[in-house]
Amino acid sequence: MAHILLVDDDEILRDTLLQMLELDGHTVSNAASAEEGLTKFGGGAAIDLVITDILMPGMDGARLIVELRRRRPQMPIVAISGGRRVLSAEFSLQSASLAGATCQLAKPFSRHELQSALRHALPGKAPAL
Repeated sequence: MAHILLVDDDEILRDTLLQMLELDGHTVSNAASAEEGLTKFGGGAAIDLVITDILMPGMDGARLIVELRRRRPQMPIVAISGGRRVLSAEFSLQSASLAGATCQLAKPFSRHELQSALRHALPGKAPAL
């Protein structure tokens, strides 16, 4: 299983994803902002994959992805977004793809879709269904 860093400003969604990921045997560190995520990423923990929201206050997820790619170019990154009033989820996820995300998921997504994304991003470390 993998050590996953989960970055999302929505506490309820973060808690839900944390439970899903732990049920599949992953170890999860979580952060409520991109800035906190970078601190945890650089804190010495052996992170195998990052899941990040795109639209967050302060530093957004696309900028986080660019910084993660600068620090560790091969890091698997799953971008998630539900879009907001002005921006669609598709626009946000296209931005994430251009920034270097390994794969993208539009919110809301199912546990099965999350598991699929992890299998794609982490061959051999995500549980088979």
